[in-house]
Amino acid sequence: MNDTLKSLYDTILKRKNNPAEGSYTNYLFGQGLDKILKKCGEECAEVIIAAKNNERSEIITEMADLIYHLTVLMAQTEIKIEDISAELNARSAKIGNLKEMKNVDKNT
Repeated sequence: MNDTLKSLYDTILKRKNNPAEGSYTNYLFGQGLDKILKKCGEECAEVIIAAKNNERSEIITEMADLIYHLTVLMAQTEIKIEDISAELNARSAKIGNLKEMKNVDKNT
C-alpha cells in the first residue's frame, strides 16, 4: 500500500475523531455525507475537464483533489484503506477479465 495514501487516510481519520478548528476536513464531516458526495462529484468533473483540455499539471492537481475527497468519503462510510487495497489486489490477480461489449441502439 502506498505510504502517502495511508498517511492521508490516517490524517483524515484523526480529523474525524479529533476535530481541529479551521480544518477543511472537519468542515466536510460536519456538513455530512451529501456535502462529501457533492465534492466528490465536482472533483470528478474537474478531472474530466482537465483531461479533456490535456492540461497535465491541472490533471494531476484535480486527481489529487479527487483522491482526497474520496478518502474523506471512505472515512465517512467507515471503509478502510486496506479494504480498497485488498480489492485492487484481487482485481490485479484476475486474468482475462475483458468485459463483453454490448450493442446499444443509439436511436432509442
